[in-house]
Amino acid sequence: MQKAKAFADQYNIPKAYGNYDSLLFDPEIDVVYIATPHSHHADLILKSLRNGKHVLCEKAITMNGKQLEEAVYLAKEKNVILAEAMTIYHMPLYHKLKDIISSGQLGKLKMLQVSFGSLKEADPSNRFFNKEIAGGALLDIGVYALSFARFFLNQQPSEILTTMNLYETGVDEQSGILLKNEKNEIATVSLSFRAKMPKVGMAAFEKGYITVTDYPRADKALITYPDGATETVEAGDSAKALHYEIAHMTDKILNGTKDDYLALTQDVMAIMDDLRQQWGLQYDFE
Repeated sequence: MQKAKAFADQYNIPKAYGNYDSLLFDPEIDVVYIATPHSHHADLILKSLRNGKHVLCEKAITMNGKQLEEAVYLAKEKNVILAEAMTIYHMPLYHKLKDIISSGQLGKLKMLQVSFGSLKEADPSNRFFNKEIAGGALLDIGVYALSFARFFLNQQPSEILTTMNLYETGVDEQSGILLKNEKNEIATVSLSFRAKMPKVGMAAFEKGYITVTDYPRADKALITYPDGATETVEAGDSAKALHYEIAHMTDKILNGTKDDYLALTQDVMAIMDDLRQQWGLQYDFE
């Protein structure tokens, strides 16, 4: 409580709580934002939903599809909103790109390439490699790459091929992923926790390809046409990425805005479940 009170005083926050229950039992709290390690997301999501709170939860929203299914069901039962704080779904740039794609000017989607590599300190005790709190590249950075791919794919992948290297703690250090759906759209995804790679996503269409650099919070993309001509597309502001998530959550609560972001979140979780099953990677507390 002392730590929470000091934080509240520093930022002029009217209330502070010494534990989760006292916050969740407060009738004046409408929405809860969950940013604990993802190993603890499911329990806090369910507790929040049971207390009638709308929930915006950091990625990966849960550990697996079973947990997510339970949360989705409970949110519907309680008539509250559940959403994943996935920046890709909320950045204005992606909605502008979707409009361009929908116009047909680029033709059909053919290929996607997505990479995300972070050079994390080789410390087995930190959260990135700690299996006790669901460490590993897939649930931390892979969810971004897969969300980028699923956002552009017109259908959930039906074929998933993969290979992975384990870190000494038993979590995934790096992996290669190949996705294909029944529309013959193919995506390749490269992830690493011990090698820096550019956060670049590329979507190739019949009549040009889109390149998005630093795609998790991008506000700019480049379209390259077959003749070499290029077009820059800009929308939003990278610095306001979290603002867009909050604005969307508020709009959804107040106005009942319809979107399929939660469906995309469920699709990505299904892909990650499949990958971990192929890898034989499970966490003791699942």
